[in-house]
Amino acid sequence: HGTHVAGIIGAVRDNHIGIMGIADHVRIMSVRTVPDGDERDKDVANAIRYAVDHGARVVDMRFGKGYSPEKKVVDEAVKYAMSKDVLLVHAAGNEGKNLDHSDNFPNRVYADSSGMAGAWIEVGASGWKDDSTLVASFSNYGKTTVDVFAPGMNIHSTIPGSKYTDESGTSMASPVVAGLAALIREYYPKLSALQVKEIIMKSVQKPAHKVMVKDHGKTLYLPFSEVCASGGIVNAYNALKLAKKYK
Repeated sequence: HGTHVAGIIGAVRDNHIGIMGIADHVRIMSVRTVPDGDERDKDVANAIRYAVDHGARVVDMRFGKGYSPEKKVVDEAVKYAMSKDVLLVHAAGNEGKNLDHSDNFPNRVYADSSGMAGAWIEVGASGWKDDSTLVASFSNYGKTTVDVFAPGMNIHSTIPGSKYTDESGTSMASPVVAGLAALIREYYPKLSALQVKEIIMKSVQKPAHKVMVKDHGKTLYLPFSEVCASGGIVNAYNALKLAKKYK
């Protein structure tokens, strides 16, 4: 899983082998937060703090659950990341649910009612057909809780043993966004985490047609603006053009 994600973010682009990662010359710190099974809140908090303390500028998180007994501990780590200008990117999950009405943790909203993490991007998974099936059938979505979508179906990437395979999930979509964020911060290192998020959100490709989603067993056809806050799918070319204007 981690090797597949790492390849999506930063596989060498100019060696004519396998795939090309999103970001060139990126450095990846692998922090194994979840061993086997559900993650514990203290492990999530410790992983975020470790990454921040060791120089991470973008943190890609691909775990989630429906209950967070020690959310305050995670929130404190998230606030710490915000204080250090780190962008947090989180996979929205693969339950096919509307997160506006279903709990999914970790999330950007602080349990103590003190607000929410600004430099946080929640990512849903898109498919490859620009039609009603553009939202991957497994992907969670939400007009206010999911920020953007990114390719997450049959993504070809690296696995251990110098091999490659196709995988699907929001775990494949979030590193696309994390890689794009890293790319922006590579070229424009003076931009803040909040600015990078704003650039990614404003530069999305917005589908003109409705997309199919499931909600409590019902099939709905909604405008893309109803399935995520930005109303679109990330676009690296548009994002880098826009970032140039922020310099």
